[in-house]
Amino acid sequence: MKVRQDAWSEENDLLLAETVLRHVREGSTQLNAFEEVGDKLNRTSAACGFRWNAVVRHQYEKALQLAKKQRKQRQRMLGKEQGGKKKLLYSPPVPTLDDVETAMEPMNDLLFEEPEVTTTNATPTEEVETPVFKTEGTSSSNMTMASVIQYLESLSHSSIKLDILKNENERLKRENASLKARNQELAARVSKLEQNSVTIQEDYETLMNIMNRARKLAILDDEERTATKFKMDRNGNLEKLAE
Repeated sequence: MKVRQDAWSEENDLLLAETVLRHVREGSTQLNAFEEVGDKLNRTSAACGFRWNAVVRHQYEKALQLAKKQRKQRQRMLGKEQGGKKKLLYSPPVPTLDDVETAMEPMNDLLFEEPEVTTTNATPTEEVETPVFKTEGTSSSNMTMASVIQYLESLSHSSIKLDILKNENERLKRENASLKARNQELAARVSKLEQNSVTIQEDYETLMNIMNRARKLAILDDEERTATKFKMDRNGNLEKLAE
């Protein structure tokens, strides 16, 4: 649970600036950078965002513009399809069941502990019972309640992120299924084209065989015509000589 309230140091500001510039340069979001810095410094992402916008950003304005320019150049290199999409460079840790139970222990002690009954004499014959709740580890029950509320808010934020990740996972599954179907369709087309290519090759070979046979027959016919001899008789008639 992030409850840190101390002042920002120069090292903290430098870490915040470097992280934000890296996220902007590589196509991520400033909010994702605030989450990463918050986990490293044990602060909330809102506190990191306020510090960046109120103080640190003015000192790194030129560097921020350069990072945005580098991001555009990177997007042009990757292409519109990949470069136009925001990607998150940092994924905050999701609290486990043990973390939830540990954080809820003060609340359970507050709700289920038996109250200590003290008596005060209102009259000589009457006793008024006043319940007094005990809290451990904090100075007052208000502090414990505030801590629980803050933890529940952070848990709700984590739940929203989990829903976003689930939706993104479902989208990627649908996209994967669509790509598989497209791949199968293209494979079927390639197979059909290969079959057509084999058929065309066979037809071509058949046609070439027919043309070769026709050429041979034409050559033989010419040879036969050339070899035939004729003789003219006394009456001027041509007669074919026997071979």
